[in-house]
Parts: sequence; C-alpha cells; structure tokens
Amino acid sequence: MVELQILSKVLKDKNLSLLTLNNITDDYFITYQSEYEFIRDHVQKYGNVPDKETFLAKFPDFTIVEVSETDKYLVDTFNEEHLYAKAVPVVNKIAELMQTDANAAIEYLGSQLENLKVRSAVMGTDIISQARKRYEEYEEMRANPEKFQIATGFDQLDNIIGGWRRGEELVVMFARTGQGKSWLLIKSLQHAWRLGYRVGLIEPEMSDVKTGYRFDTLYGHLSNRSMVRGEDLPEYAQYINDLEKRKNPFFVVSPKEFNRRITVSKLRSFIETNNIDILGIDGISYLTDERMRRGDNRTTQLTNISEDLMDLSIELKVPIIVVAQSNREGAKEDAAPGLENIRDSDGIAYNCSVAISARQKDAKMEINIQKNRNGVTGDKLSYLWDIDTGRFTFVENEDDDTDHSSSHVSKSEDNDTPPWSTQSAPQYKDGTEVF
Repeated sequence: MVELQILSKVLKDKNLSLLTLNNITDDYFITYQSEYEFIRDHVQKYGNVPDKETFLAKFPDFTIVEVSETDKYLVDTFNEEHLYAKAVPVVNKIAELMQTDANAAIEYLGSQLENLKVRSAVMGTDIISQARKRYEEYEEMRANPEKFQIATGFDQLDNIIGGWRRGEELVVMFARTGQGKSWLLIKSLQHAWRLGYRVGLIEPEMSDVKTGYRFDTLYGHLSNRSMVRGEDLPEYAQYINDLEKRKNPFFVVSPKEFNRRITVSKLRSFIETNNIDILGIDGISYLTDERMRRGDNRTTQLTNISEDLMDLSIELKVPIIVVAQSNREGAKEDAAPGLENIRDSDGIAYNCSVAISARQKDAKMEINIQKNRNGVTGDKLSYLWDIDTGRFTFVENEDDDTDHSSSHVSKSEDNDTPPWSTQSAPQYKDGTEVF
C-alpha cells in the first residue's frame, strides 16, 4: 500500500525529492518497480515528473490515490517494509547455517549488517563550518607528521607522494609475474615497522618462515639465498637476539587462518584486534567479495572489494597496500604496465588513491607512479636492486630533470650499517632508540 501512496504523492506534487532526499531507490519497490523507473527516467531525461495523463497512458491499470499521511510517515513505513523484505532471507539463511556451522552463520550475519542498515537522508558536510577543524588538523600535521603519514621506505617516492597517508589511502602495487612486487610490499612494510608502527601482512603465497626470511634480508641485509639454503651465517644469531628486543609486532597472516575466505569484515576484525597501523595484502585477487550477487563477474567483485578496502582505510585511518597482477596485454608490453593493465578490474585503479607499477629492467627495479590522487603522476624512479641482500640503491635517470632527492648522487635507501647494529641507531616513533 505504501508503494502506491508514495508514487501517488510524487505524481500529485510533481516532485521526486520525497524519494531522492531519503535515498529511496528502485530496489525498494516490489509491486510498482516499473512505474517508479518510468518516473525516475522521465525526470532524468526531461527534468520533471510526468503529468498524470502521460503516466496513466503508460500504466492504465495504476490507480492514483489520495494521500493524507505525512511525508515522514510514508518514508518511515517504506523503510520498515524494505528492511523487513531484506531481513527475512538473511534470517532464513542464518537459521539454515546454524544447523550445520554456527561460525559460518555468524560470519554471514556480520557480512550482511551494513546492508541491513536503514538509509537516512543525505545531509552532506558544510566545509565552511569545518574550516577551523581543518586548520587545527593542518597545524597538528605540521607538528606531528608521523600521526598522518608513514614513510614508504623510499625517500624519492616520499618526495612525490608524501608517504602513505593514515586514512583515505588504498595503494595498489602491480606488475607482471616475477617482477618483485611482493619484495616492494614487504620492503615498505618493514620500513614502517622499523619506525615503530604495528604492521599486518596478509600473505597468501608464502609461509610465515619464508616471509620472515625476506624480512630479515630487507631489514638486516642478511643473505636470503644463504638463509633459505641453510648455509652458514655467523651474524644471524646476533641479529635474532637483537630483533627479539623490539617492542612492536609484525603480524603475518595466511588464508588458512581466515578459513580460506579472506573478507574485508575479517580484515577489519584483524586490524582492530591487533591495533594495526598499516596493512599489506600480497594479492587482492585472494579476497572474497561479501557483496557478491548471483551473476556477478570477477570484475564486479574486485571493484566491490577495492571500494570496501578504501572505506575500511577511511574508517580506521589505516593505509592499506595491495598487490595486483598485470593482465596479458600488460605482460606483452616492453614499457611498464599502465592502469589499464591491472588484471580483472578497472575498478581497482578507480578506487585506489595511489597506483604504482613495477618492472625489472637492466638489473634495475623501475617504479612508475601511475596514479597519485594528491599530486603529480608519471614520474619514474630507478633502483639498483640486490635481491640477495635486499638493498635498493637509487639511480638518477640521465633523461629525468625532476629533482627526486636532495642529492643527485646515487645512494642506498638503507644505511650501510646494519639496522640492528649499535652504531647510528634509528628511533621508535615515541623517541626511544631502536637497536
């Protein structure tokens, strides 16, 4: 009945705002969905609600009724009916799952909670009244930049993008297979850990032991080849003894710990439980879309996932870095892959704040800034990369006029002194010394 009342009022008042201002869309209508869509499309095409004659010519069986109820009553009642219609299949599904798997039932409920919320009218934010708040945040950013951004581990990249922002930051690193993108991810995460941040890494492809070896290589510059082969490394024992003195954790999680189903809801729980400051995901393709509907292809699923990851970053103020593969077209190109070459979904490129492609060329690791929502794009950075010791040494391009560094002299991103040495010790973000 309320469907009929609402559409009748829209036609009588010749005003669609009763629906648009209250976020009432086509999925609210069950009996009169075609009628609603006709009115909506007419407004979009001609700028006004169709008159009664035009409407009834299209839908002669529709009866326009007199409506005396208030707008608030109509909207509240419609929301209740819509919520009931959405909740019934969810409740039935939960009851079904409870008979065989209570954990699956609870997980399913968690994935549906956002969808079951009643939409409220869109109010927006008055950025003028928020001006003072912006200025206060700006002043705090100047005084305590580490509260708002985390260094990437590459000085030249920091000069371009300003580091990973703590909030509204979804970064995608993409490349062809075997180009070192997982190394780049762990390199950046270990640098954040070195600065004293709590780090989380979702690692679907490597064991925690092999991931640990890569960390040891990147942080301590210990031979990765020697560690994985069990060769003699006299300094390894001292390194481990010193490493154990550190206070902040570096969590590595495998899909098995998520019951082989990695969802954004589970990632939220992981971040909140462990108070994570920065999260890396070594393969966005391993994530499961909680919003998936029957018939959705992988492109739609990954678009939904990237949207949810950005929302998660904004909500928890945690930068999220994901790794993605290039498609076949990107793999064939001699140049670095572009945004159009991210495999399976254009939505990933659209939703991310920063996109970086990587490729190996002439014994160098080449990093290309393909998207930078807060600055310039198109810059290319080159590094000599010693995969065995984890050292990245910046190389100034002769044909590049951009000043990426305070010095044009090639330099290692890491101090030549091992970071676990007592010499030239870095500091935690709270000011205490790191060994």
